[in-house]
Amino acid sequence: MTDTATPETESGPGEVLIVTEAARATVMDIRAQEDDADTLGLRVEVTGASGVDYTYDLSLESIAEAAEGDHIREHEGLTVIVPADSISALTGATLDLPSVAGQGGLVIRNPNRPNPLGDLGQLELVGDAAEKVTILLAERINPALASHGGFAELVGVEGDKAFVTMGGGCQGCAMSAATLREGITKAILEAIPEITEVVDTTDHDQGENPYYS
Repeated sequence: MTDTATPETESGPGEVLIVTEAARATVMDIRAQEDDADTLGLRVEVTGASGVDYTYDLSLESIAEAAEGDHIREHEGLTVIVPADSISALTGATLDLPSVAGQGGLVIRNPNRPNPLGDLGQLELVGDAAEKVTILLAERINPALASHGGFAELVGVEGDKAFVTMGGGCQGCAMSAATLREGITKAILEAIPEITEVVDTTDHDQGENPYYS
């Protein structure tokens, strides 16, 4: 269990998982039906990604069994546990009730987004900026896009701008613009300091599923 003698009480944009009063009351009602309810906390874990959103698992678990490094915070009688490896993905997120009247369950409104390309890992990049982008696309990004039948290629580099286009299953796909913005752009900017802007030159009007129609 994490060494948290005094649960946190402050809230703000940097808080790990904000819990609204409505969500807290709902979870408390559910917990009240369990044996030894007072010993249970709400565990919220990021389990993976679906498109540009994270997927989650919510469960009631013993507070005493929380692992070292887990984030533990008390919300007016409800202890919320966030596993250590989910903290960064849930920082600034909010647990709430659905905005649609009559819809049951809980929702997590999360400003954070997973990298749609997955973990790109470490890669040695050599040469000028254009050569580095080409290597990054070939060795890390395109293998990830291949599962969707797509690919990305460098059109050219002008100054600190890299012009990239997507083809195959990515062209015309409603997810392609988001993939380029959220994944490819981030990867290039982080791995290649010489590049400060990535321009999407993909013609989204074309392809089997045009993005603009």
